Amino acid sequence: MSNILWQPTSDQIESSRMRAFQRFVAECRGQDGPDGEEYDALYRWSIERRGDFWRAVWDFCDVVGEPGESAVTDGDAMPGARWFPDGRLNYAENLLRRRDDAPALIFRREDGRRRVLSFAELYRQVGRVQRALRGAGVRPGDRIAAYLPNLPEAITTMLAAASLGAVWSSCSPDFGVAGVLDRFGQIEPTILLAADGYFYRGKRFDSREKLTEIAKNLPTVERTVVLGYTRDQPDLTGIPNAVAFADWVPEAADPPIFDRFAFDHPLYILFSSGTTGKPKCIVHGAGGPLLQHLKEHQLHLDLRADEVLFYFTTTGWMMWNWLVTGLASGATLVLYDGNPMHPSPAALIDMAQEERIEIFGTSAKYIAALEKAGLVPRDSHDLSALRTICSTGSPLVPESFDYVYRDVKPEVQMASISGGTDIASCFVLSCPLRPVRRGEIQCRSLGMAVEVWGQDGKPLIGQPGELVCTRPFPSMPVGFWNDADGARYRAAYFDHYPGIWRHGDWCELTEDDGIVIYGRSDATLNPGGVRIGTAEIYREVEQFDEIEEAIVIGQDWQGDQRIVLFVRMASGFELTDELAGRIGARLRANNTPRHIPARILAVDDIPRTRSGKISEIAVRDVVHGRAVVNTEALANPEALEQYKNRPELEV
Repeated sequence: MSNILWQPTSDQIESSRMRAFQRFVAECRGQDGPDGEEYDALYRWSIERRGDFWRAVWDFCDVVGEPGESAVTDGDAMPGARWFPDGRLNYAENLLRRRDDAPALIFRREDGRRRVLSFAELYRQVGRVQRALRGAGVRPGDRIAAYLPNLPEAITTMLAAASLGAVWSSCSPDFGVAGVLDRFGQIEPTILLAADGYFYRGKRFDSREKLTEIAKNLPTVERTVVLGYTRDQPDLTGIPNAVAFADWVPEAADPPIFDRFAFDHPLYILFSSGTTGKPKCIVHGAGGPLLQHLKEHQLHLDLRADEVLFYFTTTGWMMWNWLVTGLASGATLVLYDGNPMHPSPAALIDMAQEERIEIFGTSAKYIAALEKAGLVPRDSHDLSALRTICSTGSPLVPESFDYVYRDVKPEVQMASISGGTDIASCFVLSCPLRPVRRGEIQCRSLGMAVEVWGQDGKPLIGQPGELVCTRPFPSMPVGFWNDADGARYRAAYFDHYPGIWRHGDWCELTEDDGIVIYGRSDATLNPGGVRIGTAEIYREVEQFDEIEEAIVIGQDWQGDQRIVLFVRMASGFELTDELAGRIGARLRANNTPRHIPARILAVDDIPRTRSGKISEIAVRDVVHGRAVVNTEALANPEALEQYKNRPELEV
């Protein structure tokens, strides 16, 4: 049994939003509700009575709109189920229901700049941008594309677009021209919103040259709106159909108007990473993500009005969309733009102290980097407000759990979560009723029929397998853009197990009903026919002080597969035979002899996607002499050169 690192008190349990929801369901459903107060009973009920559960979420979270008579039709069809088929709502109306003078958005930049927008100011700003969009002729279904840093203007424009039924899509400004065109070129936007540049690691980057090239190659764009971010007045020279944001948005406007649309009316288009081809354009409806995020925020994270919620993200990652929905719960959002380690590794911890952040969201790699940097925030910072740390993006190894409880804050709830762009939400995440166990995600998400299956399609407990979802859920994509017959959509998730969502994560459901994620199943190692999750390698290797980070792949070799480990050394260290021997010994002792790499090689850089995830697939393709289909999906494609034609891999 895994070690328990945190246990909610009885007072925390009884005062939680999850417990309040259980009481709400019991009062509303009576004998048709869950049998008992344990989380397991509520979870089973949420799967077996899916329509009742999601209608209860709508009512408990006080969704603004009309749910209609039925919560779901064709409720066993996947794909094919229809949620709230007669329902009507507006996503923006739900996020803008609070209109007082409390802070809604706190913007922080790496150089210390700070801006605050109240809920009342945010509401007024959305009205101004809505008027500008109406003046530009924007109609329901039109696409609004944004090439922006994580700024308040990104949120105001997204909400203004949603208020009109337009479809939002965004990329962060570090994307290159080809990467942006691979995404926005597919969806044919009418409005392009961009900043003149951005800041990162103490440097100012000018985006105007890239923006000019992007705008010239998006023929459907009728207006390019340029925000002066690095300069007060943006230089619009050469940018087609350009206008400054300050000139485009009127000084005054009436309150925003909220037209209500169908539950599955398109809200935004998110993009897959695109490392195996052009990014998939994943269309999400307005109602599904709203319900999912309300459930995740209020029930699983216990988020309340007036609490301060932060997630380190760019506008190009689905966690930005997830963060923004926190406004629907009346929370204050902290937005950060820049390098999370600038001007020092303590930058975000300083911010957490100053802004009194209660829920702090980041990545597993960031937590590992803090430990590598030797930070002990419990001694150096006042984190008395902090109650939850969220982590996603890659598996959080057990040693990072240890670091959080030893050096950050022993009383914090470590909320490892996992889901994806494909569902704009989580399959597995935290629970205020259950303990945190070392190395495990606390629970399966309410309403999500998550199981772990073997290749034969049989459920597994205590053994690694494929993460699947066996029943429909509201935040399944509406579809893919330009996929009229749904063939690409079905192939992406339902071909492996017909009628069952296969997510592509290699994981384990423990006997405690926790979840351990081992990595992407398409990156799973398979030496001698034994499948090994990449996280099993990383958790051991990255404990060495000499190693900054690592990436591991399976190399096809003599009719089998062998493990190849690439390591980026910490400053002042080099890879030696002695260190390689210690790595192998540690992997053997803590795992099996099959985990020992056949080759360990040093590199200066590791390729990452623009959302910060290491790209094992790209490295694997390069090692095997295959072309990497879309290097624009990578933040640092030049890193791949170090993996080509390595003589050590020929023997």
